[in-house]
Amino acid sequence: MQKEYKTVASIAGPLMVVEGVEGVKYEELVEISVPGEKGTRLGKVLEASEGKAVVQMFESSQGAVTEGSKARFLGETMKLGVSEDMLGRVFNGAGKPIDGQPEIIPEKRLEISGTAINPYSRDYPNDFIQTGISTIDCLNTLVRGQKLPVFSGAGLPHNRIASQIARQAKVNDGSDFAVVFAAMGVTFEEAQFFQSEFEKTGAIEKAVLFVNTADDPVVERIATPRLALTCAEYLAYEKEMHVLVVLTDMTNYAEALREVSAARKEVPGRRGYPGYLYTDLATIYERAGRVKGKKGSVTQIPILTMPEDDITHPIPDLTGYITEGQLVLSRELHRKGVYPPADVLPSLSRLKDKGIGEGKTREDHSGVMNQLYASYARGKDVRELAVILGEAALDETDRAYMKFADTFEDKYIRQGEYEDRDILKDSLGIGWELLKLLPKAELKRVKDEHVEKYMTK
Repeated sequence: MQKEYKTVASIAGPLMVVEGVEGVKYEELVEISVPGEKGTRLGKVLEASEGKAVVQMFESSQGAVTEGSKARFLGETMKLGVSEDMLGRVFNGAGKPIDGQPEIIPEKRLEISGTAINPYSRDYPNDFIQTGISTIDCLNTLVRGQKLPVFSGAGLPHNRIASQIARQAKVNDGSDFAVVFAAMGVTFEEAQFFQSEFEKTGAIEKAVLFVNTADDPVVERIATPRLALTCAEYLAYEKEMHVLVVLTDMTNYAEALREVSAARKEVPGRRGYPGYLYTDLATIYERAGRVKGKKGSVTQIPILTMPEDDITHPIPDLTGYITEGQLVLSRELHRKGVYPPADVLPSLSRLKDKGIGEGKTREDHSGVMNQLYASYARGKDVRELAVILGEAALDETDRAYMKFADTFEDKYIRQGEYEDRDILKDSLGIGWELLKLLPKAELKRVKDEHVEKYMTK
């Protein structure tokens, strides 16, 4: 039931306070009529108590005055019209098409707030997703239903990596696969980059894009990841598709939360972020997973830029608690011109063991992964030692490890932006080629029969 009020008490920034309200609910949509304007502006209820409602406007409050303004409460929360026709389309942060094509005819309208998957009905993630990037596929394997964030820094090529993953990701068992890509608070240039990358490679056909630019309203930025996940859940659980959701940049999302919190005059938590940042991020991340009895799955790759490369900053810190691992980008490798600049040692996929092995990738995957990781760690230690003692002080084995570390960065971590590596032919194959640089006695983490079978002469 719609109720209209003329009791707008105050307007401060994007917030409006309406007094004398009854039966108004949290997140309810509001239409605001401003005197002298033909159309209406849209907002949503942030808080309702003791006859007052705090409304956040989706648009600028410029020109809005308390006298004569009307607020009509619509009695429903924000919904997204969903259909399979969304594949191949581009939407803004409010769910409206921005690709010049007509509006879709929705099969149903779903509330975007959604809920985390009930732990009882969760199925364990256990199937491999190939991204075509060796440092992910072989060393930090992505599994269907997992949430695996990318920790980046300002100026690092996380946008290029995000679009590469979204373009190349696939499942190897022939199941229907789709990508839902959500960009929050990006520049116009970045928005154009994402759209053109998807279009020119043809990846747009299996993708849905939600783009919120930096000059769009803050409240839309908070809605964008929820729109993307609502679309992903529909495709996964009702259309039986495996859906990869890429969210970039979660730091912009958290900044929007902080802006709204400050406007509401809430007591700030760490670094000025609201005390409920952990809970709010969890409502997004915990919507990934597999559900018992459903064929589809929702996998998440949230991307966030760590302010000042600080991994202890609240955003990466809390994200690390909620998600199953992290892929860290290295500024040092970026300076060396290595793309993607994946920092292998602090990166981790906690569910990788569930997505690899015979029947999923190959029986030697686990051994190669462990041997490459251990050898690179030893090679980096030797490299640091050589800086202090000089290369002349190293024995033959140490020199082999140092050569391995250099070659590993140049041949394994480094790959082209449009180079889509197959896990069996390329990622594992290059891994075995690199292990030839080490004495056979040092290969303690791979089985002898695998050495005989795969280490070709």
